[in-house]
Amino acid sequence: MSRLTINTVATAPSDAQARVEAVEKANGFIPNLIGVLSNAPTALEMYQEVGKINARTSLSAAEIEVVQITAARINECGFCVAGHTKISTLKKLFAEEVLTAIRAVEDFAAQEPKLNALARYTVAVMQNKGAVSDAELAAFFAAGYNQQQAVEVVLGVALATLCNYTNNLAQTEINEQLQAFA
Repeated sequence: MSRLTINTVATAPSDAQARVEAVEKANGFIPNLIGVLSNAPTALEMYQEVGKINARTSLSAAEIEVVQITAARINECGFCVAGHTKISTLKKLFAEEVLTAIRAVEDFAAQEPKLNALARYTVAVMQNKGAVSDAELAAFFAAGYNQQQAVEVVLGVALATLCNYTNNLAQTEINEQLQAFA
């Protein structure tokens, strides 16, 4: 059971109701993360607006999901692992063995060397609070990434941190619609 209220459209604070309603309309259900974030309407707004910004980065959809799943695993957020696994599966972004490796934060360089380098860099950013070593940054660049993308990974980690930490704080239950991806 969640330690924080999981709001519906009817119970969300008035400043969050329109956002919660839009999510329900778009998805056919309200992910529990949205219900929890709506307790702080500005946090819900940040999640949605930064999410839109994150989607506009130079990273591909697959690369964005590598960052999000990796961050969720490092932050031990099962809810976000399930949610981003569902997105990745529905969009057919990865071969099954690659998705399994991403979810386990395991090396998958043999199958997808560039995406693996992104995952390793994401781990380094998180474990070192951004202070990656020269070698870690050089490996990221050697894989074909650039300075813009080095910072965009930090943006993705920031977005993931809001979601992951909120879910961990609330002990958010994984929606039935996401259970198969947990």
